This record gives sequence, structure tokens and C-alpha cells, in this order.
Amino acid sequence: MTKPFQGDAGQLAELGYDQQLKRDIGLFSVFSIGVATVAPVVGLYAIFSLGIQLTGPAWILMLVLSLAGQLTVAFVYSELASEFPIAGGPYHWTTRLAGPRYGMFTGIVYALAVAAALATVAYLAAPWVSLLITGSEPHGINRALIAMGLLLASLVINSCGIRFVAILVNIGIAAEVIGSLGIGVVLILFFRNQPFSILFETLGTTPTLATFLTALAVCGWAFVGFDASASVAEETDGATNNIPKAIIGATAAVGTLVVLVAGAITLASTDLQSIISGGIADPVTTVVTESLGGWSERPFYAIVVTTFLACIVSMQAYTGRIVFGLARDGVLPGARRLARVSAGNKVPVAAMALVTLMTALALLLGLNDNAIGTMISFGTMGLYVTFFLVVAAALYARMTGRWQPNGAFRTGGFGYAVNTVAFIWLAFETVNIAWPRAELAPPGASSLLIWAPLMSFALVALFAMINAARAHLKEAA
Repeated sequence: MTKPFQGDAGQLAELGYDQQLKRDIGLFSVFSIGVATVAPVVGLYAIFSLGIQLTGPAWILMLVLSLAGQLTVAFVYSELASEFPIAGGPYHWTTRLAGPRYGMFTGIVYALAVAAALATVAYLAAPWVSLLITGSEPHGINRALIAMGLLLASLVINSCGIRFVAILVNIGIAAEVIGSLGIGVVLILFFRNQPFSILFETLGTTPTLATFLTALAVCGWAFVGFDASASVAEETDGATNNIPKAIIGATAAVGTLVVLVAGAITLASTDLQSIISGGIADPVTTVVTESLGGWSERPFYAIVVTTFLACIVSMQAYTGRIVFGLARDGVLPGARRLARVSAGNKVPVAAMALVTLMTALALLLGLNDNAIGTMISFGTMGLYVTFFLVVAAALYARMTGRWQPNGAFRTGGFGYAVNTVAFIWLAFETVNIAWPRAELAPPGASSLLIWAPLMSFALVALFAMINAARAHLKEAA
């Protein structure tokens, strides 16, 4: 039987925390934050060219497989978020399931991985902003400065309160619907140039098990961020019921949109061989503008920029909540300051400012395309490691009897099986993503550069272990 709680604040108090953040959003807004963070348009741009160049149109099958795996993870996250609806979710969940040092390690890896992902999204957004405004792409320091400007603008928006963030994110969702669902359906209905059977073909590529595994690793990049909904749990009305709905709904909705648009772009293409060979650098924009006409270019840029901005705002908000959740428990240096919330809007401005500073400094890596590639790979690897740590802790706690789901959302008799499948999926996909591959490195990259994401993660893991041990010793003293 579910425990009786005296509302959201009473449930939070039972978990050991006072209500500091402002509960000001409902189901649709928290769902929108999840969708905006996973960002179908952003995710598709990041993976389409790589995927189709590896195995031809059949790469979409790996996209579907990746979505199925991530849905099992979303169910485990939903059970945890329903029972422990606390800002910065994974740190708190794993602390309760597997102990404080395990939780601290998970939380630090999580925070740094999301910060790297935020810097990556800002970096990828900068050319679209420049194309919309000036019609040309920025390079070098100009690209980094535009990305930093986007982060600063997002900090201003986030400082205005979670309600204002929700409004902007909802606008971004409207752009996502137009840019994903609308354009995808129009392309399939009116501009299809290829048979549906093409989606199962490799078209002259020489796919092997290794290339399909690489494509699966690339597809994994598209389905991260649904956990953003859990990080704003302390600002959500009816969190124990609404957060699980948002997590599962965002994962399913984004996955469906990404698969739909990937298929639509492939079917509407008039020159698939050029896309597969890399002769067309931006196949998504090319297919859209060729199909709809030249007039659609700037409106399409505006849609993409809006979705990127919503994604940046949402990611900055949820990364700030991760840092806030860690700082409130004294895990981070300067914890007292980072755990403060603003007097008026009740948001963790100091935590979000630190995140903004860290990501802005990370953007200086963008002056070197090879370095930014390492950061992209590290961010994805860190997020999948976090997924794995959470799901492994949940499975361990189930097996040892330390945890039986008792929130409003429960998978019942299927919970153990779903948790086990999620564990197997993540054990496989985390290793798959982390595996050093020349195909995902810049042409002519050295062995050092190919191994750089894994080495970077090893350093972060060492830092997380040292910090977790330091915090544990300080608490024991």
C-alpha cells in the first residue's frame, strides 16, 4: 500500500528536506521540460549523418532498438522518482538504495556529464543562430562567443523562476511539433521519393556487426535527458504522480518523433547516395528546403533555433537542480552558497551560475574541433554511466530486499523483469558507447585522441571517488 502523505511538502519533509523551491508547474510543463531536454530536433541533427553513413537507411532499426532499451530505463526511473521526488534525483536515489559513497559518486559523475552535454548543445546551437541572423556560419572564437551568449541568456531566463522557464519551454515544444511531427508528416505524405522498403536496406555500405554496434552507440546519443523531469520534482505539483508520467511520456514522444523524422528525411531524399557518402553535409536541412522550397530555409532555421534555446534553458535548469541537490547535503565545495535559493523566485541561482561558468569555460574547447568531439563523447558516456549506476543500484536493492517500490507509480510484478532488462541493456550500451572507435573520431585522429573520451571519464571518476571519500570522512568526523 502506498504511504499516506500530507501533500507534496509533507512527502518532501518525510524524505528529510524542507520545501525551499517553489512548486509552480504541473504535468504538462514538467513533460515539456523532459521533451525539450531530450529535444527530437537537436538529437536528430546530432546523429542522422553519422548513422546513415555507417549502415545506410537501415540505421533506423538501431534507433528503434535504442528507444526500446531506454524505455525500460525510463520505467525504473519513474518508480524511483515517484517514491523519492527530490531535486537532483539519481544522487538521492542511489544514496538510499546503495549507500552514501555510491550516491555521491553517482551524483558527481551525473553533474559533470550533464554540464558537458549542456556545453555541447550550446556549441551545436551557435551556427543555427548565426545562420538565422546573418546567413553565415561562425567559426573559432565567434562560435564559442555565441554559445556563451546563449548560456548567459538562458541563465537570465532561469533566474526568473520555474514558471517563466515552463512558458518558454512550452513555446519550444510548439516549435518541436512543427519541426518534427509537422514536417515529418508533410514529407511522407507529399514529398516521398523512396519506397518504404528502403528503410531496411544498407545501400552500398558494407555493414558488419561492428558498424551496426557503432550505429547503435550513435543512436544512444538521441535518447538522454528524460531524467530532467525528475530533477524539477520539488517544483512540480503532485510530483509523485506527475513525474513518472512525464518521464515515460517524454521518452516515448521524443522517440516516436525522432524515428518518424529520420524515416521521413530518408524517404523524401532524392540523392541518398550523396548523403551516405558524406557529400551532403547537412542532409536534414537540404531535404526540407528541397522539398518545401527555398522560402522555407529561414523559417526552418527559426524553428531549429527555438528548439535549441528551449533545450539549453531546460538543461541549465536541471543541471542547476543536480548541483543544488548535492550542495544541500554538503557534498560539494562551497556547498552553503550553492544550496541557496533566490528570495523572490525560489530558484537555485548560485548553482545555475556555477553550471553556466563551467560550461562557458568548457566551450573554449570548441576552438579545437577535435577537443569538442571529446567533450561530446564524454558527456554521452557519463550520462549512460549514470543510468547504469541508478539501474544497478535499483536492481541490487530489489534483490537484497532493501527496496520494494512504494510510490504512486509501480510496475508491480513486472518490475523485477523490467529492471533486469534495463540493467542488461545499459551494461551493454554503456560499454558500446565508451568503446574507443576511429569511426567516431575526426579523420586521421591519433590513438590518443580516440582514447581521450575514456581517459577523460577515468579522471572524472577518480575525482568523484576522492570527493565522495572526502565528504564521507568529513561527515564521520
